[in-house]
Amino acid sequence: MKGGDHAPILSGELLGRGHKVRGFGAPPGAIPRSRIDMASQDDGLGVMAFRPDVVVVYDVLSPAGLHGARCAAKLGVPLIAVEEGFAGRGGLWEGTRRFVGEKLWGRYVRKRVDTVVALDDFAKGEALRHGFDGEKVHVLGRGVDLEQFRPGLTSDLAASHGAHGLSLLYLGSLDEGYHLETVIQAFAATVGQREDWSLLLAGDGLLREAFLAHASRLGVGGRVHWLDQPRAEELPGLLGASTLLVAPGGESVRDGLIAVRALACGLPILGANLPRYTCAVQDGHTGLLIEPGDAKAWGQAIRLAAGSPRRREIWGRNARELAEQEFHWSHIAHRFETLIWKAIESRAQQGASKVAPADSAEGQPLGASPETSNASN
Repeated sequence: MKGGDHAPILSGELLGRGHKVRGFGAPPGAIPRSRIDMASQDDGLGVMAFRPDVVVVYDVLSPAGLHGARCAAKLGVPLIAVEEGFAGRGGLWEGTRRFVGEKLWGRYVRKRVDTVVALDDFAKGEALRHGFDGEKVHVLGRGVDLEQFRPGLTSDLAASHGAHGLSLLYLGSLDEGYHLETVIQAFAATVGQREDWSLLLAGDGLLREAFLAHASRLGVGGRVHWLDQPRAEELPGLLGASTLLVAPGGESVRDGLIAVRALACGLPILGANLPRYTCAVQDGHTGLLIEPGDAKAWGQAIRLAAGSPRRREIWGRNARELAEQEFHWSHIAHRFETLIWKAIESRAQQGASKVAPADSAEGQPLGASPETSNASN
């Protein structure tokens, strides 16, 4: 469940389309109509009793991934893996667990998986790095709540920290590897010299004081404001009230999610040309893609975006339209459902080409609505 609300919301969408969905190994209440005591991590009896037409696993190299693969194999049904794209530099425990999973059962799971659903281009790259067949990998994008995140929202969070006027918003970790110092340098060389622009740092990290000191040395300390880590209920308003989102670097799941939420709020994005952002930032259409770490290029991008309110207006409108067309949960669920049907049909065709026992899972008729098991770690 490291990917946040993807599994619960997708399950709700599939339930609304008439499917039967159960969650196994998920926290109580995470997956609608699921009970934690239905899961058996040892023998899979819970999943076997449900007899799904397809098994969906998250964090496929985890023990939950192995559990789902074994259940799918026993039932003779397709296995769909959702790749959220966890950054390789994760915690020691997570890294060790994935290393063990790769060594002990990675080959078995890869062979058993029918389809891999990657949530962005970074996740696709991770799936390929783990050795999954590229023809099986499909990028569907991250869903976003278009009612919660929408244009026109306001916030007094920035004003409460002394920031007024137009703003560049950075949402992320204040640590190494995000090229935030490049944005501060570019800001100081451009709109940071004006009284009507501010740079908002919404996040926390070990280098917070170092970044603020860097801004002061460049003469823009009074125009760079640290907002701390915004609460979940503050985030939509903060995005809606900002002028531009700056995303200079990042490889975490949260970085990609923030970009999609910014689109939904109609907020143009100046993003690094990195896989986390390429699904959301269409260069010259919803914002600009800039090479990470290139202070001169970032300065040019900020100057271009800040100098044309009309351009920002067009980018913001395009951003909302892209969110509605590509990242609305109903569209995500429809595409996911299409992959489910294709996997079931392909598996049935494979079974028909063999002389299968009469009581095999492939030989049984498929219902009008596939039953889905969601194995979450």
